[in-house]
This record gives sequence, C-alpha cells and structure tokens, in this order.
Amino acid sequence: MLDTLRSVASAMVSTVRQASPTRIAITAAAALGLVAVALFVPLPTAVQLRDWATSLGPWFPLAFLATHTVATVFPFPRTAFTLASGLLFGPLLGIVIAVAASTASAVVALLLIRSAGWRLNTLIEHPVLDSLDERLQARGWPAVLSLRLIPAVPFSVLNYAAGASAVRVWPYMAATFVGVLPGTAAVVVLGDALTGTVSPLLGVVSVCTAALGIAGLVYEFRGLRHPADGTGGVGG
Repeated sequence: MLDTLRSVASAMVSTVRQASPTRIAITAAAALGLVAVALFVPLPTAVQLRDWATSLGPWFPLAFLATHTVATVFPFPRTAFTLASGLLFGPLLGIVIAVAASTASAVVALLLIRSAGWRLNTLIEHPVLDSLDERLQARGWPAVLSLRLIPAVPFSVLNYAAGASAVRVWPYMAATFVGVLPGTAAVVVLGDALTGTVSPLLGVVSVCTAALGIAGLVYEFRGLRHPADGTGGVGG
C-alpha cells in the first residue's frame, strides 16, 4: 500500500510539473475563491431558518433541500445542514432531505469539475495516473464508498477529486448515497442541535463507519497493486 501511495504521489508531482502556469493559476484562484466563500459567507442561523420556514410554509422542505444542495457544492460544513435538517424536519424527513441533498450536491460538483475540462486522464499522461484512472473507471464505486464512510475526509474535496478522475457518474452517485447514509442518519437522529451536545452513540457510529471505510481503501489499494483479471464494477 505504501508503494502505491508513493507512486501516486510521484504521479501528482509529475502532473503539477506538466500543467501550464496559466492552468495552475486558474486552479489556485478557483480554490482560493471556494475557500473565501466558505469562510466569509455566513450560514443562516436557527432563527433565520425558522423565519424562512414560516414565510415559505409547505414549500420550505424543497427550498431547504435546494439550498443545502447548492451550498455544499462549495466547501461549507455539511454537518451544519445535517443538524438543521434534524432540528427542522425531525428524524425521518430530516434524513431523507439531508441524504438527498448531499448526494445531489456531490453529483453537481463532479459534473461542474468535468464541464470545466479538469479530467486528469485528458490533461496529463503518466502510467501511474493512467492505471489509477482505469481502476477508478472499472471499480470507482468501492473507493468512493470507502472514502464517504470516513468522517475525516472532507465532503467537498472528495467531490472535486472524483470529478477530475474517470469514476463513472452512476456508480459514484450510488456509492455517495450509501456512503453518506449512516453518518448523516446518525447526526440527524443522535445530534442534539438545540443544546449543542452530541450523544456518545454518534462517536461509536463514526468510529465504526471509519473502520469500514479504511478497510475498504486498504482492499482497493491492494487491488490496484495486484489487479485481478476480469475485475469489473457497477455499470454507469
């Protein structure tokens, strides 16, 4: 696994060296813009959300879902919206809205990256990146699922990285849906949004999902290093 990581790191260094200064500058500016939006654009408070719900009436769940989807295309903290879903809509509808919005947001981010032309397999030629992209195209869904299960992996960063890879859209969407479901449900159900305290069960769920995610990544890295014949993935 360490040898694979070193090879990927070497490929990324080669990628940076091959990229034009203009593209690097555009990428840096875009990254800074995303960070600036996340840092300086304030999220709505609980009082503002309550007032918004009162004004929109029965349309509020759809409006909240749309806002959640668009906002988390940027690197805003997804947990804030997940907690708000549980607080505003209760556990059942809250889970449906939070998972649907997160999945839609992830797909939108991936498509935006690709529409901008940021696909490594079309920009850079390197054997390790080619091998990794082929693996992601054939079996991208287990890697995405594993990473989604690890709470420490930033949601938006994974979206952008997947957009630059060859992972297929439908397997990516399915893996995102399944991967975010346990952690999102735990936050909606167990997170105490009113007092700011968190149930210890939330920590147990996070540790369990992270362990599953890490185990899945180890398996995928070993498969990348020793590919099996006839390996396939979910169609998409």
